[in-house]
Amino acid sequence: MSVIDPIVLKVLDAVPFRLTLDDGVEAARRTMRELPRRPVYPEMPAEDRVIAGPGGDLPVRIYRPAGTEAGSAPVVVFFHGGGFVAGDLDTHDGTARMHAGDVGAVVVSVDYRLAPEHPFPAAVEDALAATRWVADHAAELGVDPSRLAVAGDSAGGNLAAVVAQLARDAGGPAIAFQLLWYPATTFDTTLPSFTENADAPLLDRKALDALSLLYAGDLDLTGPPSTLAPARATDLAGLPPAYIGVAGHDPLRDDGLRYGELLAAAGVPVEVHNAETLIHGYLGYAKVIPSATEAADRGLAALRTALS
Repeated sequence: MSVIDPIVLKVLDAVPFRLTLDDGVEAARRTMRELPRRPVYPEMPAEDRVIAGPGGDLPVRIYRPAGTEAGSAPVVVFFHGGGFVAGDLDTHDGTARMHAGDVGAVVVSVDYRLAPEHPFPAAVEDALAATRWVADHAAELGVDPSRLAVAGDSAGGNLAAVVAQLARDAGGPAIAFQLLWYPATTFDTTLPSFTENADAPLLDRKALDALSLLYAGDLDLTGPPSTLAPARATDLAGLPPAYIGVAGHDPLRDDGLRYGELLAAAGVPVEVHNAETLIHGYLGYAKVIPSATEAADRGLAALRTALS
C-alpha cells in the first residue's frame, strides 16, 4: 500500500482537521465551518435562493461561471459532505465553485437537512426535491435539462448515487451523469478498507460508525435499504454513467470500489480512480496539494466531457 502523500501530512500538521463526534455534533459543525479556505473562482456570481422542500424551506446556492449566461448551459446539482451531520453551503462553497468553473456548468448546491435533528430519509428527500426543482425550472435557470448531472462528496456522494437511482425508478428527472467523490455506498464495515484505514487522518472508523448511527436514526444497519446504502440496490441497470473517485487512505475506499464493480457488472459505464496516496476529503486540498489537484481534475474532466 502506498504511503500518504507527505505534502498532505504537512498540510494536516499546519491546519489540523478531523471529522469527529467526540465533542458533540455542534463542535463538529463549528470545526468544519472554521477551517481556513482558499478563494476559488471568487469572481464567479452566486445567488442564494430558497425553494420549497419536503420539510419546509430548502436553501440552495446557484453558481454561474462565465459562458453560461446565454441559457441552455449544463447543470450540476451538488450535495456537500460532512457525514450527514455537518457541512453547509458555506463550508463547500469553494468545492461547488470548482465544479462550476472547471466544468463550465451552472451548479446548484443544496443545503439539505442534517442529522440528528433530521435523520434519514430527510437528506434524501431534500436531495431528490432539489434535483426535481432544477429539472422543472430549467428554462428559468437557463440550463439544459438533458445535460443535468448529480455530484457530491462523501455523504453527498451517497446522496447523489441515491438520487440517480430514485430518478431512474420514477422515470425522471433524466440524469446524464453521476460524479461520486469517496461516497458511502454499502454500510458494510467488513470491507478491508474499514480495517486497513481504521485510524486514517481526517475520517477514522470510530467517527464513521458514530456518524452512521446518527444518520440512520431508528434504522437497523444490518440490512439497510438502498435509499440509505445505494450499493444494496437489487437492480443497478439503466443508471447514468458514473465517475467514482476514492482515496487509498480512507475507510470508505472499498465502498467506492465496490459500487464501481457493481455498476460495471450491471452494464453501467463507470470510471473508478483510486488516488492511492490521498485521504478522505481530498477535494478540500485541490489547487493546494498537487496530488489532490490531479485527482480532482480527473473527475471534473470526466464530468465536463459527459456534459459537453
